[in-house]
Amino acid sequence: MRTLPSSSRARLVLTRVERLQRRLADRMEAASRALGTPVTFEKVEWLRGEGRFGGGHRLTCADGTVFDRSSCNVSAVHYDALPEKRLASATALSCIVHPAAPLAPSMHMHMSYTEMRDGRGTWRLMADLNPSTPIEAHTQRFTDAIRASVGAHFDHGAAQGDKYFHIPALGRHRGVVHFYLEGHDSGDFDADAALVDTLSEAVIDAYGWAVEDGAQREADADADEAQLAYHTLYLFQVLTLDRGTTSGLLVHDENDLGIMGSLPSTVDPDRLRAWAERAPAVQRPLILGLAEAVPDGRVTDAAKLVLAATVRSFYREHPEALELQARGDVVPPTVANHQ
Repeated sequence: MRTLPSSSRARLVLTRVERLQRRLADRMEAASRALGTPVTFEKVEWLRGEGRFGGGHRLTCADGTVFDRSSCNVSAVHYDALPEKRLASATALSCIVHPAAPLAPSMHMHMSYTEMRDGRGTWRLMADLNPSTPIEAHTQRFTDAIRASVGAHFDHGAAQGDKYFHIPALGRHRGVVHFYLEGHDSGDFDADAALVDTLSEAVIDAYGWAVEDGAQREADADADEAQLAYHTLYLFQVLTLDRGTTSGLLVHDENDLGIMGSLPSTVDPDRLRAWAERAPAVQRPLILGLAEAVPDGRVTDAAKLVLAATVRSFYREHPEALELQARGDVVPPTVANHQ
């Protein structure tokens, strides 16, 4: 049985992110109906420390017709029973959608609140649009939605997002629109919570339109090949550079399938091996190990567990490689906070 955090703020954040989780699932289900293939998002629960330290649940759908992969995870981890830890609670919403249609873009959104034992709390806000074939109308609408929802935070958040989602080995970014605020705390908890709501709702609305529009566009074989290449790049970035993913895997192994829920269903292992030659030497064994975990390119649940174990083992053996991971101006000590 999952216990809830004692913190009133953590509980308030949990209520809000669960509402946003449901809103995204509802919007994606509405998109599937509009496209003529209705799908339903199913709930999967997981526990941290058998529920003693909380846990979470994800809404997921992988029908293969409208969505290649889609997962929206809510987590509420706390250490009420371990007062010696610096971290009191961490409450988060992490969503990724990979549409099946090659001209419909992928999207990632993460909103979380971390509260320390002394009562200090900070927010992480992320939203990014990730197409395999960029379409200007999608890019502009997503950008405008973020700009209108965050106001004065836009320029800083966009710059931080571009910095975080850059892939040095490939000389490109993961997506076309990136927004990222780390360690955000205006001093007004209610105002910051409202900002999370406003940003999330704007992203969901803009993205829902892009999914419907992209899925109705006519695609050719080049678009299919571009999607496979992009899905491979997405896995490459997430499992070699994404600090949040790595931290989650290093802290515990109780939600590996949930953490790996961001991965598309099919990638190109030959591309991964080729990209290994372009990466720093210390990262090459990791990238080759990722390719070995998906020899036929299919990212099954069994493969996800192997991928998670590969990443975890690599960074435990080569902690110096963590210095190569993505970063903005603020680098949260996530793993240290959980120790």
